[in-house]
Amino acid sequence: MSNNIDSNPGDWNIDASWTLFLDRDGVINERIMSGYVKTIDEFHFLGGVKEAIKEFTSIFQYIFVVTNQQGIAKELMTERNLSDIHAYMQSEVEKVGGKIDKCYYAPGMASPKNELRKPKPGMAYLAQRQFPNVDFSKAIMVGDSDSDIVFGKNLGMKTVRIATVEPIGFDADFTAESLQEFAKWILK
Repeated sequence: MSNNIDSNPGDWNIDASWTLFLDRDGVINERIMSGYVKTIDEFHFLGGVKEAIKEFTSIFQYIFVVTNQQGIAKELMTERNLSDIHAYMQSEVEKVGGKIDKCYYAPGMASPKNELRKPKPGMAYLAQRQFPNVDFSKAIMVGDSDSDIVFGKNLGMKTVRIATVEPIGFDADFTAESLQEFAKWILK
């Protein structure tokens, strides 16, 4: 069941100049609670995600994945493992006609000095440097954790929370059960 906090996404005047930022674990693929997706075999798309991204591809100028991946710093996986997972994810999305323009990740441990790790803005600024048309006031951050929502809000983006079992400390502009449900609201 959807929960409108400030408005519904169908009223956000989204056009082809907008950018979509997506968290990965818990939004695109099944999240391993208290663990990490370390291999392609452990990466499982959530239902309807590939089709939702296909719909988003026809709407948004850019689609980026922004994901905290401290499993690399913990030496539970390598950057090559992550690159393989992201190449697989992008390939599977492309097979249904969707696209993810780029995947950004924060490989370091959580610390006040880590500017890449959400909720810090580093990954968004990297995207904006590489894609100068990115305007955060015309962007949406979709995530399942408070760090995702704070990341988006601090940059002036609209925020969408995908329903989660995690405690919620910060309200998003909109809450949906899944990425697929959010796509339906966008298309209304």
